Amino acid sequence: NPQRVVSLLHKAWALYSVTPLFRFSRARLQNYARLLRVQIGAELDIKVVLSSVPDLRGSQQDQAAILVELSQRSQGSPRSSEDKLVWSGWFCSVCGDELSENMPEDFACLPLFLTNGAETYTAIVGNWFQKTFDCCFRRLSVSPLNLSWMAAMWTGCSVDKAASALELVFSVPRLPHSLDISYAIHPEDAKALWDTVQTTPGEITQEEVDVFMDCLYSHFHRHFKIHLSAATLVKVSTSIASLHCDGILKILQSQYISGVLMLLTELAISQIK
Repeated sequence: NPQRVVSLLHKAWALYSVTPLFRFSRARLQNYARLLRVQIGAELDIKVVLSSVPDLRGSQQDQAAILVELSQRSQGSPRSSEDKLVWSGWFCSVCGDELSENMPEDFACLPLFLTNGAETYTAIVGNWFQKTFDCCFRRLSVSPLNLSWMAAMWTGCSVDKAASALELVFSVPRLPHSLDISYAIHPEDAKALWDTVQTTPGEITQEEVDVFMDCLYSHFHRHFKIHLSAATLVKVSTSIASLHCDGILKILQSQYISGVLMLLTELAISQIK
């Protein structure tokens, strides 16, 4: 159901990397849902559904995504009313061939895990999967270098609707109190700059990303006499998506869902190794 994939939009997702799941069987999803419900506690009256979502993958080698949904009926609501979704999690691999190529058949490779909802449910679901499938969850961190790549790549993307500003958030180190600097660039100006920097459409080099960021830093220094290169890039926001160094993601454009998750799948695989 394509609507399930679209449900990824405009929500804040916490990102994790996950090692391959041992002896995970798609034929047993209903059974896993019952066992997970027991783990959560029947007294909470939480409904658990596990679904296979083949639409969310980048290649034929990728395994279909797994969607875990926890829902609950509000107290006093009639039985005919729909349950309220309280937590959801996606196990996915978008162009994750690098991890699955030499993996034994007993393992399911779904290295990227996205969650939206209370951290208590994330901990319960994560612990159950770790114990049941001998896997390991790790919070996905995003380096300033990776964030600068995202800023450049997403700036170069075209959008159907009105584009939003490129916003870069920097954290200033070694201060008694935390200080963040937010730097917003008009989307047309950012795109024009990137078009002058990028020499081969469809390909991006580290040198091009460095030149793009250095130009932005120079412009900021010219106006405010502050060297942003001395601060730490912690968040990037564009018309395509926003991403924080702590691994908090928000996707804003449906046509770029796969592209964004492909980059994050690659990052998740690099942190598993």
